[in-house]
Amino acid sequence: MAVFVLSGAAGLIYESIWTRYLGLFVGHSAYAQIIVLVIFLGGMSLGAHLAGRWSHRLRAPLLWYAGVELVVGVLAMLFHDTFVAVTSLAYDAIFPALPGISLTMVKWAIASVLILPQSVLLGATFPLMSAGAIRLARAETAPGALLGLLYFANSIGAAFGVLLAGFVLIAAVGLPGTLLVGGFINVIAAAIVAGVARVEQRRTAAPDVAMNLPVAGTLSPDARMLLWVSFGTAIASFVYEIAWIRMLSLVIGSATHSFELMLSAFILGLALGALWIRSRADALADPVRFLGVMQWVMGVLAVATMPLYVASFDWIATVLHTVQQNDAGYRAFSLARYVIALVIMLPATFCAGTTLPLITRVLMRGGAGERAIGVVYAVNTLGSIAGVIIAALLLMPLLGLKKLLVFGALIDTGLGVWLVWRRTPRPEPSTRRTIFSARSPLLVPVLATAILMLVIAIGAPFDLARLTSGVYRHGVVARSRDYTFPYYRDGRTATVSVRRGSDGFITLATNGKPDASMEREWMDPKSLTMNRELTRDIATQLLLPIGTLAHVPRAGNVAVIGFGSGMSSHVLLGSPYVKQVVTIEIEPEMIKAARAFLPANVRAYDDPRSTFVIDDAKSYFASSGRRFDLILSEPSNPWVSGVSGLFTHEFYRRVQRQLSDHGVFGQWLHLYELSDGLATSVLAAMEGRNAVVVAAGDRT
Repeated sequence: MAVFVLSGAAGLIYESIWTRYLGLFVGHSAYAQIIVLVIFLGGMSLGAHLAGRWSHRLRAPLLWYAGVELVVGVLAMLFHDTFVAVTSLAYDAIFPALPGISLTMVKWAIASVLILPQSVLLGATFPLMSAGAIRLARAETAPGALLGLLYFANSIGAAFGVLLAGFVLIAAVGLPGTLLVGGFINVIAAAIVAGVARVEQRRTAAPDVAMNLPVAGTLSPDARMLLWVSFGTAIASFVYEIAWIRMLSLVIGSATHSFELMLSAFILGLALGALWIRSRADALADPVRFLGVMQWVMGVLAVATMPLYVASFDWIATVLHTVQQNDAGYRAFSLARYVIALVIMLPATFCAGTTLPLITRVLMRGGAGERAIGVVYAVNTLGSIAGVIIAALLLMPLLGLKKLLVFGALIDTGLGVWLVWRRTPRPEPSTRRTIFSARSPLLVPVLATAILMLVIAIGAPFDLARLTSGVYRHGVVARSRDYTFPYYRDGRTATVSVRRGSDGFITLATNGKPDASMEREWMDPKSLTMNRELTRDIATQLLLPIGTLAHVPRAGNVAVIGFGSGMSSHVLLGSPYVKQVVTIEIEPEMIKAARAFLPANVRAYDDPRSTFVIDDAKSYFASSGRRFDLILSEPSNPWVSGVSGLFTHEFYRRVQRQLSDHGVFGQWLHLYELSDGLATSVLAAMEGRNAVVVAAGDRT
């Protein structure tokens, strides 16, 4: 079990680090993030399917598991050098020779080559370990307890691994060193398991033929039903995960560490659920009906956490007013954020953690044998892929956060009701009845559940002032009576809002963090030509483009990274020499929201020289092949997840190649909320490049 804890930790280390590496290569747009996740999950699903299909034919699955762990460890140790060599070749030789569509296809093919083989191998580890452990323990007739323990061990390791990578390893040894640690963990796991397998090989029972009947083509209706449940509950779980991560980003922030805390809390809930079911799975008289009850309860609990979520804004405000602003205070703040994430996620994820051990146990005892382990894991992972695509790309912008969470809850509740109904005895089998028949024993519970979920959802209003207050920065929860909201949308990459105070001051925010603002006086069309005081964000939005343009006054082709208020693009379009301004924005809702700043940004919308590109900056530069006389970068703060990639050596090296011979790069640097060490590291990354830095902070 200890080995599987290590394996789970290494797996999440890889997922976390691969995402960062590929983010440097393919960007951080919503589509890029999802495709990276799809490659990873798709490989896991394929690996689980293949291992499940063949494990029953293996005499010593634990030795195969050790071999897979060893190969994964070696590939992890080679990943950094491989990544640098492959991506350098792509940028230097392949991309410049390809048109846009072909380049995109080649880019994702390269990304797949970089992580797909390891993902397939990682997917094979759980079925191989489970098959070997069940034979070793001679638990074929009662596999539920051991399966629950294995799921727990793998999940608890994963919950720990994501924290270890994010809070310790990356800061201590960087991305390459973190991969080396993960590889070393795999090698240790391989050595331990290989030793145990050798010692126990003689007394390891061969698989019982009756336990390994073919799965494909011979599944009973009940088995197919359970596989559909495995697929459906995975969709719901990823809907929850995506909704909760976005929701909690408004409470505890969208920094990289916040994401790691939320992901760990989600996985910890799964682990605890698996641990709880291990002592009960084999003793259940009707495990399918019990599974239905757990699915039913899971959906209700997901909705029931909404009032807690609304209250969590006040909790985090209290924490911020309590802890001191030092290292010890930050640790306390991080712990408080983790507890809040657990309060929101744990009830439903605990139930989710019971599902796979139960489904696998039922299928194994139903004749599928060891093959059930891989089949259930593979189908569940395919459901995860469907869930992330449906939730992030389709339903998030369409439904918004609250309705998205309710949608996931309806899937789980529906699956639960279906299972319970299927297992409910019918006194009159010849009479056709449905769940909603007047004489159905489930009619009242189903209606009561629907009413309860509706009452909770309506009774927990997602007040826009509360959601957009950015409480995680200053510990203040805004009040509705103080603001109006010209714009609010849950976009694919961020929640974008515009709020107007009673004094006319408007603020544009992403995930509650202000990224642009303007006083009422600047709403006057004549304001840009009047002698007005440059206060707050207005100074940034005007002086950065003006200061950079002063170094290359005859710039013709201009690129702006990040739209914000749109005033920087507007100012640059005021130059008679500018032929085109390409504004690169990763979130389309930002462009829509910034219309609240009209007419101060009118040229960005109306000038024919203005063009919008919805993409990650690195991805756009790689695919366009264009060179610019002026490139202006005005992103959000470096601590925001995803944004940090715009302050790296790799980005500055790539962006320099997009400058014309006398081109200039302008960088806005936030000295506030940034340590001296981090600020100087950004400046060092730009050393030797033709760059203009405009910075502001509490000490300047």
